[in-house]
Amino acid sequence: KKSEQELKDEEMELFTKYYVEWKGGRTSGNASYTNIPRFYYRLPAEDEVLLQKLREESRAVFLQRKSRELLDNEELQNLWFLLDKHQTSPMIGEEAMINYENFLKVGEKAGPKCKQFFTARIFAKLLHNDPYGRISIMQFFNYVMRKG
Repeated sequence: KKSEQELKDEEMELFTKYYVEWKGGRTSGNASYTNIPRFYYRLPAEDEVLLQKLREESRAVFLQRKSRELLDNEELQNLWFLLDKHQTSPMIGEEAMINYENFLKVGEKAGPKCKQFFTARIFAKLLHNDPYGRISIMQFFNYVMRKG
């Protein structure tokens, strides 16, 4: 008769055998894991001066690029002026509103930095229960200030 430990070992061996067969072997035929992009790079050590400099420079360039994408004060004022100029009546209380047609006109005049904000998706996101299908100019402007 086999001991309890031998039975457990045999059971584990059979389990492993059937599991590996069921999974298609330890190294499965699907090698998609080789296509996964690398997303982690270790930080350079203190003695790797060149790698540290490269990291600092690439970070600075990235931040400069992001900074250039932001709207400056003059561009924000111009955007507000255009939105105010193209508002669609009637007003709801004190709230200025704009319809989609005028929204697109402002998008054409606002400049290349603002273009990303003048999409149907953003308009629909800000569209609430207005009976005329308009969005609040103030809500849109606040959205631009938060996202841009």
